[in-house]
Order: sequence, then C-alpha cells, then structure tokens
Amino acid sequence: MNKLLENTTFECVKLSNNNFSKHFHDTYTIGITYDGVLKSFNTNQKYDSFKYTSRVNNPGELHGGVSSAWSHSNFYPSVELLSNIYEDIFFEKKIPIFQKHVFSDKILFFKLHNFFMNYYNNEDILLIQSSLVDALSYLILNYTSHTKKSFENIFDDKRVVKNSYEFICDNLDTDFNLEQLARNSNMSKYHFLRVFKKEFGITPHNFVINQRINKAIKLIKNDVSLSQASLQVGFNDQSHFTRNFKKLYGYTPSMLNKK
Repeated sequence: MNKLLENTTFECVKLSNNNFSKHFHDTYTIGITYDGVLKSFNTNQKYDSFKYTSRVNNPGELHGGVSSAWSHSNFYPSVELLSNIYEDIFFEKKIPIFQKHVFSDKILFFKLHNFFMNYYNNEDILLIQSSLVDALSYLILNYTSHTKKSFENIFDDKRVVKNSYEFICDNLDTDFNLEQLARNSNMSKYHFLRVFKKEFGITPHNFVINQRINKAIKLIKNDVSLSQASLQVGFNDQSHFTRNFKKLYGYTPSMLNKK
C-alpha cells in the first residue's frame, strides 16, 4: 500500500454535466481540467475551471457549481500529507492554505497530469510518490497564501460551526434535532439557525449530511460495504446515502473503490 495516499479518494470523469450542491470536505480537493468547463464558487468567489487549468479547494471551504462537458481528474489528499510536505520544505509543521482556487499554470497542470497518469497506470510506487511530491511541492512553493497551525483552526472564524463540529462528528448516527444543536452552542433555536447559516452558508441539516458523507467515504475506503457504511453514519439505508452522495460528487459511491 502506498502510505502517502492511503485511503485517498481519486476521480477521473469524462463529460460531466452536473449541478453540485454546496458542500465541503475535511481534505483538500486538487484536480485538473482536460476539457469542458466547471462554473463554480468557493465561499464568496466565483471562478471557471477550463482546459489546462488546475483547481484547489482547502479543507472546510464551502464550494459547488455546474459542469458542462467537463472532463477532469481530482484527488482528495489529506491535511497531514500537505502539512508534511510543507514541513519538509520549510522545516516547520503548518497547514498550507490557498487563497486562489484556479491556476492557469501549465507547469502545475502537467506535473499533476503526470502524477495522475502514474497513479492510474499502476506505475512503480517510487515513480508515483516522486511525481506526487513534485507536484504538491510546486503547488505549495508557488501558491500558498498563508498557513494554519491545525485543522480545527480552519473553523476559528466560524464560531457556531466550530462549536457544533465536534458534537456532530461524535454523534453522526444520531437523529439530530434543532433543539439539540442549539443547546450545544448555548443559543436559542432561532438564533442558532440564523447564525449557523450566516457563518457557514448552508443549513445545519446540510452540514450533518455533508459530515455523514465524509465519514462514509472513509469507511468505504477501508473496505466497509456501502450498506454498512450508510447505516453506521446515520443514513436510513444505502439508497438514501447514494442520493445525497450523487448531489455532491455527480456519480454514485459505488465508484469510490475504482481507479
């Protein structure tokens, strides 16, 4: 097993024509566009990802969009992976954060393309790892705008989200109600709902669904079946999980374990 990429999700999609609901990941999203376009947003910024561009979303950033004949490759590297590479470069352990989300940089594009080709072609592990580190090092050196000390700090400017994050993650199989979540943040239901949506841009319900999907992906990558993963994170059944997953990713979760 390639330890650098253990449990990392990959996507290689041709001709996507999907609407992607607002969502976030607890990993980075890094990818390249081969053809077509993704008209997207990240937090309050709108951008187009087109041929020969590279894309990055930071962990915890709300994003979504609409694709048109979009052919692309993505992967979702962990916070630990990028912080380790940052440490190798600068000799201090921090999490790189990228303010820009689309890069018209053909050097970066082809470094990422070479990595994807090596990975999908099952090349030698040394070659895969070398091309991975080469691409991510270039990205970090040229485009890191600032850093954070820990993943939890990503939510520091979103007080209600930060207070709710651990509570929700620890109780994903719970049938949450608004009163529980508001009480956890010492707020009334009205004020909790208003402030939560203002701070994060999605409803508490969508936040819970998002976290359930993130947790289910980790379970599936560790060989838990789709049906068992669905139940363990609080979905009623596999079809409920599949419907919600497809709204965020544009394909079904059965593709997760396929290169």
